[in-house]
Amino acid sequence: MGTARCLALGSLLALAGLLEGRLVRDGEAGFGECDKFFYAGTPPAGLEADSHVKICQRFQGAERFATLYSTRDRIPVFSALRAPRPAPGPAEQRCLVEPQVDDPHSNLEEVMNEAEVITSVNNLGSKQALNADYLDSDYQRGQLYPLPLNNDLQTPIFTLTNSVPMTQAFRERWHMNLNSLMDRALVPYCGNGEDLYIITGAVPSDHRVKDRVVVPEFVWLAACCAAPGGGWAMGFVKHPREGDIIEDVMVKDLEKLLPSNPQLFQNNCGESEQDTEKMKKILEMVNQVQDEERMVQSQENSDPLSSSRSKSSAQLPPEAPSSGFLGKLLGFIATPLIKLFQLIYFLVVAILKNTLYFLWYVTKQVIDGIESCLHRLGSATISYFMAIGEELVSVPWKVLKVLAKITRAILRILCCLLKAVCRVLSIPVRVLMDVATFPVYTMGAIPIVCKDIAMGIGGTISLLFETAFGTMGGLFQVVFSIFKRIGYKVTFENSGEL
Repeated sequence: MGTARCLALGSLLALAGLLEGRLVRDGEAGFGECDKFFYAGTPPAGLEADSHVKICQRFQGAERFATLYSTRDRIPVFSALRAPRPAPGPAEQRCLVEPQVDDPHSNLEEVMNEAEVITSVNNLGSKQALNADYLDSDYQRGQLYPLPLNNDLQTPIFTLTNSVPMTQAFRERWHMNLNSLMDRALVPYCGNGEDLYIITGAVPSDHRVKDRVVVPEFVWLAACCAAPGGGWAMGFVKHPREGDIIEDVMVKDLEKLLPSNPQLFQNNCGESEQDTEKMKKILEMVNQVQDEERMVQSQENSDPLSSSRSKSSAQLPPEAPSSGFLGKLLGFIATPLIKLFQLIYFLVVAILKNTLYFLWYVTKQVIDGIESCLHRLGSATISYFMAIGEELVSVPWKVLKVLAKITRAILRILCCLLKAVCRVLSIPVRVLMDVATFPVYTMGAIPIVCKDIAMGIGGTISLLFETAFGTMGGLFQVVFSIFKRIGYKVTFENSGEL
């Protein structure tokens, strides 16, 4: 019934031409248009191999997510997507194949139903899993990322190229973990998923389903938040062993668990700018999800046992005669006592179970507290030693700087001393030069002095002559004035007449 439904739905979608899965050709860098689903547009480095093909999954003319598929193991190595927003309600599952994985020369570029292409694709199933690989086996198709994208219930996440073999219990736990983590831990702390990059993958084991499809040893998820103002990065690992809880790991530790030790995010998702406060809050929510999973597993393990005990206790008959008035009387008296004993038994079992759970919870909290303290102590110790190391490394440079300053100061002092000595020594030299040049200056000054004396004497004599002549002229002027007043006129013409 389920296979027929997948066939019908796949045929309808293939005829409608809504689903596309473009195979990235050899030599083409990255995943083509699907590079946008990787942080910084860079796919993980170190995971590609010769048996891997790149698929850019498209839907309604738009790219939805990218898949690196292993044709040797017939399971995806990883699927990468961005901004997941789980939609309420179940999504329709599809059982579709990628024709170009088996036949690279096929002109069918859309993801199609297996029954539609079985006659038109050469060697169908030689490099990828088919629906028949999961029939009559203990495994189901488990999607690496099962949640719808962008509130779109028709996104092609249920293709066989995005599926790995999982048991029903493991598939339910994995999908439950992803749903809880996305809703409560990852999307709310990354701007509702707008800047959230998700990579989910599987590590192959040695076991195969029907000697064709490899069963994963464990599945993993890596999340990178590139939100402005501080992002974060987180990894998760889930083993298929019964009772295993999803584990939270750092991305670097997750990379060490994967083959070839790849680099999932370029520059480790901006490691230097990550927001540690957000990561602490995310870890708190992850711890709640892990506690809930432990509680669910504990209830699943304890409920069948308690119910079987209740049934066996309820079926125990009283040891009394089964016939006669006396037997009925004893049965009437013994029945309340049996019911009381059953009630006491149930109460004791419930108290013991709750006590054990409480002790387990307290122990877990104490262990978590000790681990947290040890982690903080280790981090503080590492930071302390790193700071000491940085200071020790910087000591030679600082010593060189101090020595350079001291040398410079000494040189300046020496220069000042030399200048002072030169100035002190220059004083007697000048004095000696002045004394030595004094006779020369004195002998050179005698002619000048004599000249000045002669000029002074000549000037004095000239002054005396000028004074005498001036005095005499003045007297003549006075005499002439007196004679003029008296009436005598003296001229040069009659100066001979008196």
